[in-house]
Amino acid sequence: MSTVFHRSPKQSLPIAVAGDGIEIIDSTGKRYIDASGGAAVSCLGHSNQRVIDAIKRQAQQLPYAHTSFFTTQPAEELADRLVAAAPQGLEHVYFVSGGSEAIEAALKLARQYFVEKGEPGRRHFIARRQSYHGNTLGALAIGGNAWRREPFLPMLIEAHHVSPCYAYREQRADETETEFAQRLADELEQKILELGADSVAAFVAETVVGATAGAVPPVREYFRKIRAVCDRYGVLLILDEIMSGMGRTGYLYACEEDGVAPDILTIAKGLGAGYQPIGAVLVSDRIYRAIVGGTGFFQHGHTYIGHATACAAALEVQRVIADDKLLPNVLARGEQLRGLLREHYAKHPHIGDVRGRGLFVGVELVSDRETKAPFDASLKLHAAIRREAFARGLLVYPMGGTVDGKIGDHVLLAPPFICTARDIDEIVSRLADAIDGALAAM
Repeated sequence: MSTVFHRSPKQSLPIAVAGDGIEIIDSTGKRYIDASGGAAVSCLGHSNQRVIDAIKRQAQQLPYAHTSFFTTQPAEELADRLVAAAPQGLEHVYFVSGGSEAIEAALKLARQYFVEKGEPGRRHFIARRQSYHGNTLGALAIGGNAWRREPFLPMLIEAHHVSPCYAYREQRADETETEFAQRLADELEQKILELGADSVAAFVAETVVGATAGAVPPVREYFRKIRAVCDRYGVLLILDEIMSGMGRTGYLYACEEDGVAPDILTIAKGLGAGYQPIGAVLVSDRIYRAIVGGTGFFQHGHTYIGHATACAAALEVQRVIADDKLLPNVLARGEQLRGLLREHYAKHPHIGDVRGRGLFVGVELVSDRETKAPFDASLKLHAAIRREAFARGLLVYPMGGTVDGKIGDHVLLAPPFICTARDIDEIVSRLADAIDGALAAM
């Protein structure tokens, strides 16, 4: 019996012993195509020698130095690289060890910014239903993932939620995309006015929704209209690109495709590709200057922020993505993946939507294609698909509660950026068999 406190202690897990490109190998020798990158993490696969060598070099030279005493060359170079490619105005980087930490830091930074500015009344955060921003208490509080939040509700700070930009279910038949985007922007404006414009600190949103609803992209005008509302009332825009950023959508920063720049942007997962734990918060110069010109320090921190070896790994990951020209491959293979899925499921009675950007793709399942009615939650279809895929040597990231936190099923795909056309064909083939197997057993 394992002494490890696993996520699901009743579940018996195989032992992963090796990685080979896009595959993970267990102790029996069975190979699994990692078609979800774990949780949209392993963008370079599991055996990139350049990154491994960079980690070795840094560990031999200096594995760790506490950031209250020193900076390090990898941290400085990584920050410079991230800022050079960032949306306009994001000029400073605060390193953390993962996505939840990044969101927690972003929330505290937004609050401190207004305190430094002499606006301590700005305390409210607005986010969206069916969002996910992490598992720390602050991140859970603003998140809209109902089942993750429910056990901890008495411990969570007050937060407010508006409708998601979920066109498949929320856009009305008589609305254009622009009208839909405007309706959502108007809803945010009304929520700000309801709370009091001088009491709202920030609006937080995933640029492309990740785990909770399954790779839901915004309609084209949505974030421009949201940005305008935030600017009108002095509200900060925080974009969460922990899953969708660092090339996952085919753009280094997902919001590039939407033509907007947030005030604060959070990244993780693909930043270090799983080779070391790392995340980051990119911050606008005006927020940075308010802190520097006020108390002079950010009242926050963790032991491993700016970890030298983690920064060295992430720096090499970003160099590999650029040197190997992987972003064009993400766009091409993503188009192939969505195209094959849409072709295969064009008339399938239980596939409601195939969506996403780049190699960030969601497949939503329904009991009735015409009405979009979801399956009964008690069937746990998403879990059945996961088991069927796993048995076929395919790792995917399904979830239930897609519609409202209770009902609905989807499968999230986020394969490595190094995938070939043949790899995508194999992923679609195994997924189709897994979905068919799960549905046949219902």
